[in-house]
Amino acid sequence: PKRLLRAEAAEALERLFARATQEGIALVGVSGYRSYERQREIFAAHVADLGEEAANRVSARPGESEHQTGLAIDVSSPEVGGLLVESFGETEAGRWLARNAPKYGFVIRYPRGKEGVTGYAYEPWHLRYVGTEHALAMAERSLTLEEYLAGRAG
Repeated sequence: PKRLLRAEAAEALERLFARATQEGIALVGVSGYRSYERQREIFAAHVADLGEEAANRVSARPGESEHQTGLAIDVSSPEVGGLLVESFGETEAGRWLARNAPKYGFVIRYPRGKEGVTGYAYEPWHLRYVGTEHALAMAERSLTLEEYLAGRAG
């Protein structure tokens, strides 16, 4: 998955995956960088399936996706067949990822219970690289990126 991310994020992801493997946790990189066109296709498919209002809660519009920054990756595990499903968060791998991702500079970008803050449904698979210092600070205070940035600006 490292070729799909910016160098710093890719290197951190490699270390995260290596630690997971050492601890007997199997993780799979599902989707990293996405082009504008690919994000347009994904969003359009969600609109067709769910309608625009619901699609806005589960998918970013093209040009607004974190995947286009090279700092986000969707991660899954064989426990859920490599799928991007909420139940991943309840698996051993999902719980391990939530506990350990901040040590490598990643946060679960759309946590449960913060949908009103992020504007997106819970996605235990969506990692965003913010750097270790920031990820640890966010995790310690259970803050979303929006809350963290608002606190730093204020």
